[in-house]
Amino acid sequence: MDTPPIRDVLEERRSGLDAELRELTAVPRDPAAAVSFGKRIGDGTTEAVDRLSKVGAAEQLDAMRSDVVRALEKLDDGTYGLCDRCGGPIPDERLEARPWSVLCVRCASLR
Repeated sequence: MDTPPIRDVLEERRSGLDAELRELTAVPRDPAAAVSFGKRIGDGTTEAVDRLSKVGAAEQLDAMRSDVVRALEKLDDGTYGLCDRCGGPIPDERLEARPWSVLCVRCASLR
């Protein structure tokens, strides 16, 4: 397996995820502004829903970033392409589609 291109892809993905996470977790311009959950749908409710959506997206991006970091570690220790859970091989097709995969399809479905 040719690891330099894989490393480049993983490092680029990590940088992109870092940028997305910085944007999603940036402190609002007016962090002291109250978010109200009134009886009517208004700006406060819309802002609250937006913040909840951003939290969910940030959690997903952070989980993906963890997989990217783990895949880079696996490249370093020579275990890239092996499942972290069962130790079996991760199919090349899966690694081509998601180079940051650290679990085989079966183990990933158990997550």
